[in-house]
Amino acid sequence: MPFGADAIAINLDGDNFGNQAAPLLLSSQGRYIWCEKAFSFAVEGDVLSVASAGNVLRYGQAGRNLRSAYTFVSANFFPADGKTPDLSLVSAPQYNTGIEPMYDQNQRDILKYAHAILANGFPAGVLMIDDNRQETYGKWAFHPGRFPDPKAMMKELHALGFKVMVWVCPFVSADTDVYRALAKKNAFLMEKPGDPAMVTWWNGKCALLDFSNPVTSTWFAGELSRLQADFGVDGFKFDAGDAEFYNPAYLAHERLDANEHARQFAEIGLACPLNEYRASWKIAGRPLVQRLRDKNREWGDLQRLIPDMVAAGLLGYNFVGPDMIGGGEFKSFLNRATIDQDLIVCSAQIHALAPIMQFSVAPWRVLDAAHLAVVKEAVALWQRFTPRILELVKASAATGEPILRPPAYVFPDGGYEQVKDQFMMGDDLLVAPMLAEGTSRTVLIPEGQWKADDGTVPSGPQRLTIAMPLTRLPYFERQ
Repeated sequence: MPFGADAIAINLDGDNFGNQAAPLLLSSQGRYIWCEKAFSFAVEGDVLSVASAGNVLRYGQAGRNLRSAYTFVSANFFPADGKTPDLSLVSAPQYNTGIEPMYDQNQRDILKYAHAILANGFPAGVLMIDDNRQETYGKWAFHPGRFPDPKAMMKELHALGFKVMVWVCPFVSADTDVYRALAKKNAFLMEKPGDPAMVTWWNGKCALLDFSNPVTSTWFAGELSRLQADFGVDGFKFDAGDAEFYNPAYLAHERLDANEHARQFAEIGLACPLNEYRASWKIAGRPLVQRLRDKNREWGDLQRLIPDMVAAGLLGYNFVGPDMIGGGEFKSFLNRATIDQDLIVCSAQIHALAPIMQFSVAPWRVLDAAHLAVVKEAVALWQRFTPRILELVKASAATGEPILRPPAYVFPDGGYEQVKDQFMMGDDLLVAPMLAEGTSRTVLIPEGQWKADDGTVPSGPQRLTIAMPLTRLPYFERQ
C-alpha cells in the first residue's frame, strides 16, 4: 500500500509482523477489501488474490481515490471514538532508557540520564523506563536491588518536569508465586488443559497471559493500577503484543485466534491515556500511541520509516511515530566507533515533523558538537510545529483521518502512488527529509504554491532538485 514488489504473498493469520496490522487493503482507485478476521493475500502480475477461510470478505468501490476509500472504511469498520492519547506524548519529546542503561536498568543511571537530558539543553518530556527494571516478568514492582527507593526516584523525575512510563509485557516468569497463582486460574495460554505453555520470545521462555479469560485482564489491570498508586507511575509502554507468540498449537480454547489475543492486549491500554504500543491488531480509531518496531542503525532501515508510518496511518493507526532516533535496535550502538553521525541527524529530522519525537541513545554521548547542534535544531523545529501537531491530533481523533499522509492521499491526480520518500502532515505541509548519503535530493512539488523552509516559493507540479546540507530539513507549506 504500496508494497513495492511485483510479486508478494502475506498471511496475516497469527502474524502482525511486529508492527501495526489490520485486515484491510486500500487502492488509489477507491477500492477496498476488509474482513473481521485475518486474511492472506498475494499479488502476482496484475492479479490480487485474497482469502480468509470461513470468513466474509467485504469489498467494493468507495469513490475514486485513496482518500475516499479510506474515509469510507474508517467510518464503517473502525470509526474514531473522539478520544486522544495523553497530549504530553505529542507536545514534548520522549526519552526511552532502553539503549543507555540497556538491560541494567537502575535508579542511579536513570536519574543520571534524566539530569543529562536537561544539562545538555534538551527539554523535559516523557521518560520511559524500559525492560528489566522489574523484579521479574509478571512481578512488576521495581527491582529492590537496582531501585533502592523508587518512590524517591519518581518524585525527583516529576520535579525535573518528566512524566514517567514503565515497560510491561504479557509474559510471566514460571519460577514465581505469581505464576503459580495465575496457573490455578487458567490465566495462561495452555499447551494442554491445566498445563501452561512455555512460549519462546526474545527474553527466553515464559508463560503467556490469555486475555480471553476475564480473570487475566482483571489481574493485569490491577497490577498497572498498583504501580500507579504505589510508585506514582504515569503510564505504560506495552511491549510484546505480537500475534506470533499466541501459537494456535496451544489450544486454550476450541480455536485460538492469535490475532484476537493481540487485540485484547492492546485494549488494556485504553484505560491508560499515557500509553505506547509497538505491535497491534485491528484496534484502529482508538487513542493508542503506536511506535514502529525497532530498526537497525543503517540507511536501509531509515528509508523504511516514511512508508511504514504512512501504511500504519492507512490502517487507522493515526497516532503513530517513527522508531527511536537513530534506530531502536540496541545492538547497533554497542560499538561507538562505527556510529554514522549523519544518519542519526537525518533520523532526528524525520522525527522533527512527525507527531512523536522519541530518543533512546543519548545524542550527547554519540555525537560531536556539530552534529549535536543539528539534532537540537530538529527538536526546536518540532517544538515550533507542536501547535499544528496538536491540532492534527485532535482532528484525527474526531474524524479518523491519518495525521501523516502519502502524497496520493491529498493529491489523487498527481501520479504519486509510488512516492515513499516524502509525506504530508495534514493537507498543507509537505516534508521531504534526507534518507540517503548525499548532498541533494529531488522533491515532487504538487500543484499550487508552496513556501519552502529556505523562504523560496516554488510552484507545482514539478520535480525540484534541492541542495541538502546536513543542517537542512526541507519542508513546504501550502500557500
